[in-house]
Amino acid sequence: MPGFELLERDGLARLGRLDTPHGALATPALLPVVHPDPDRQPIAPAEMARRFGVRGVISSAYITWRTPPLRARAEREGIHGLLGYDGVVMTDSGAFQQHAYGAVEVTPEEIVAFQGLIRSDVTTVLDRFTEPEAPREEAEQSLLTTMDRARAARAAHSGLLAVPVQGGVHDELRARAAAEASEVGDVLAVGGVVPLLEQYRFVELARSLVAARPTLRPGRPVHLFGTGHPLTFAFAALFGVDLYDSSAYHKFARRGSLLFPEGTVELEDVREPICRCALCEVAPLAEVRGWAPSDRERHLAIHNLLTSLEEVGRVRQAIRDGTLWELAERRAVAHPALRAGLAEAKRHPEVFLPTEPESRRAFREIGPESLDRPAAFRFRNRVAALRVRRGPGRTVRRIPLRPEYLRHLPPRDRSGNDVPWDVDTPFGPVPLELTDLYPVGPYLGLEEFAAPSRAGTPSALRASAPDLPDRTEADLDLWTTRQIGRLLEWRYGAETAGRLAPGLSGVRSRRSGRLKTIVHEGSPMFVLGTDGVPRPTFRGGRLVAAAAPLGRERVVVAADAVPFVRGGRSLFARFAISADPSLVPGATALLVDEGDELLGVGRMLLAPHELATADRGVAVHVTAHAGGPERVDPDDDAEGAEAPPDGRPDDVPER
Repeated sequence: MPGFELLERDGLARLGRLDTPHGALATPALLPVVHPDPDRQPIAPAEMARRFGVRGVISSAYITWRTPPLRARAEREGIHGLLGYDGVVMTDSGAFQQHAYGAVEVTPEEIVAFQGLIRSDVTTVLDRFTEPEAPREEAEQSLLTTMDRARAARAAHSGLLAVPVQGGVHDELRARAAAEASEVGDVLAVGGVVPLLEQYRFVELARSLVAARPTLRPGRPVHLFGTGHPLTFAFAALFGVDLYDSSAYHKFARRGSLLFPEGTVELEDVREPICRCALCEVAPLAEVRGWAPSDRERHLAIHNLLTSLEEVGRVRQAIRDGTLWELAERRAVAHPALRAGLAEAKRHPEVFLPTEPESRRAFREIGPESLDRPAAFRFRNRVAALRVRRGPGRTVRRIPLRPEYLRHLPPRDRSGNDVPWDVDTPFGPVPLELTDLYPVGPYLGLEEFAAPSRAGTPSALRASAPDLPDRTEADLDLWTTRQIGRLLEWRYGAETAGRLAPGLSGVRSRRSGRLKTIVHEGSPMFVLGTDGVPRPTFRGGRLVAAAAPLGRERVVVAADAVPFVRGGRSLFARFAISADPSLVPGATALLVDEGDELLGVGRMLLAPHELATADRGVAVHVTAHAGGPERVDPDDDAEGAEAPPDGRPDDVPER
């Protein structure tokens, strides 16, 4: 059945699968724009599929409709027969041509019916393009017209329907358009942004996406019309854009320009072998300059398409690795306008935080602006709240951070009172017991390498506390107890941690000294991976369920799915009744039935607010369940003991 399924994610960005009548499309995906006339295609869609693995393209239903020979053949053979292509075909409706030339000859109803007749996999509504400079009244009228057309199209068309999200640069209209489009659209296409992209107005683009993103339905793929330059792909993916369309590969080739993720290069300026791809090894760019215009244009179009597809692959890999913010920051360095756009995005952490993962494998600093990522914003706020309760501590100034602190700093004063210690980190002062947590623990940045420091040597650490007693062999046990309590407080809150902590002890890695397992009477209750987060085993889940208030930390499972979750199967979204709203993707949740019996524990894939609108796919990957093994190796410094299961203006359908 056609539809969208989220498979993996890094915040709003996701790896997904869009099922269509002509197969599944893995997202994020680039849809190259192809002219419906085979004589106007520098690279045929069949060649794109055969040579480069392109599984989806976008073409113009309007140009097909208004050109009698193309129209007759499309009506007879379908759009796939016309293009000679058996992959996914999305068609545009003529809105860009209407915007460019003032009018089109087709009605909204006719073009939707025509797209159905030629069996387009994704049909697009004929919307009213809104210029960024449009006054609010005009933008609102265009929005009203677009949504009237979209509702009529939904009533008449049973296949996948792309509904453009307009609104110009008016935030409240963008939000409204996103919400209304989500009611009827299968693909939510943010439009009216081509002028922003062409004029490098990335700050305004970021504001438009910030306004639209919270009200776009999470279970729908998002298409950003016109984002065809590879420089922009990572930036767009941060906002959860799943589909890009590109006529840029051909448009830039026509004018003699090469696309790279770092920007655009004019072929006439190339004198050195700046590209060593397979294409340029056979035909070096310096030689291509002398070719006949048609041969040169095709060669550059292929080069630009390959470069664009490669960048989409990098974006997908970054999502898989949890490094998309790093990739976006590296790309933003290429142009000040893109840096400004990324900075604008970071000024709105509230848009990203509901889906910001609990942790990632590492926090790699690309520049000072890295410390403004949503993960850093959230961490600083939580530390500030903790310090309000605990008060400031003595500060240890040392980078890099290592567990040796615990071996050389006395945890108590001469009167036996606890001494709080803070570590001066790039994220500000952090309680010593929390320095293994993401983003501090796996932090890799400039301060580690800028200047050697002796501040972390045993003698220097001891010198920082001349008024305190010498450490004893029991100090490490005291530190372990304090660390367990502080970590549980961080994760579950002070009240729940107070119920959990008594009777717990810790096991440290013999290799690194890091706390790896929290146990009770020899049984593992929590394991800690490289992110420093204590994650409950099934036994630990029972402790948390008994200590936490009813509803907290839980996902309630529908009766039909209870036997499967109890047996270790993943929980699918349609069987999740409710979830604690404080949970985020990557967090470990307690899976309970409607009577609050614990069935298992698992890692959240969807955020709680996404459950109600997700039509398909996994919501929680079960990692431990009743009767399942508790696989824990306290000396294993891997992630943890849990493992989840299973051309020309009329050629360009842009907005």
